[in-house]
Amino acid sequence: MFQMKIAIMQPYLLPYIGYWQLIAASDAFVVYDNIKYTKKGWINRNRFLINGAEAVFSLPLRKDSDFLDVNQRYLADSFDRENLLNRFREAYRKAPEFSSVMPLLEKILRNPAANLFEYIFGSIQGVCDFLGIKTPLVVSSTIDCDHSLKSAERVQAICKSLGADTYVNPVGGMELYSKEDFARNGIDLKFLKALPFEYLQSENTFVPWLSILDVLMFNSKECTASQVSSGFSLE
Repeated sequence: MFQMKIAIMQPYLLPYIGYWQLIAASDAFVVYDNIKYTKKGWINRNRFLINGAEAVFSLPLRKDSDFLDVNQRYLADSFDRENLLNRFREAYRKAPEFSSVMPLLEKILRNPAANLFEYIFGSIQGVCDFLGIKTPLVVSSTIDCDHSLKSAERVQAICKSLGADTYVNPVGGMELYSKEDFARNGIDLKFLKALPFEYLQSENTFVPWLSILDVLMFNSKECTASQVSSGFSLE
């Protein structure tokens, strides 16, 4: 019997490899747009490598209410797309895959969208296309369900609306969600754990779990795609 697996995540800017593994492991991947933007989260920022040390890159946002959803937030008028591209160029110009990855980054970062969700959603689709990930991306607000529900109840409502009988969540959610609770609602809950993936960076000391940008710069597209499709376990 065919199982339909879905995963649901917030939109993140060029997140770590586990995010892409979650997409690849699913039959449909739901991206939350109607969820509160959190300042201290990783929606509009991530980590990359500069001279062997981790650093943070981010998208500046217009000042606005702290109670708005992601799809109600906008990039700051001062956001300099070329400046961010130049930071990446300087950081990775000696990386082996620099010439093949920079066109992808240029396309992603030069996206003229001012809306935060639209901009990040475009980046997610861009990386998926680059790596050959065919999983359909679904915007949460387009799903017919009660969006006022919270946490597990909201996830289960989305699963039922999409006809999914399996929900895949990052392993960090093991304390948040109960397999028994999902089973009572006819849903098989699985947890995805990204396996350690160490590769040669510019410096001797490996810095793990950086943005997918770092993985792409130091590994061929084929190697990265293989790690995305199989470098994890489902529990």
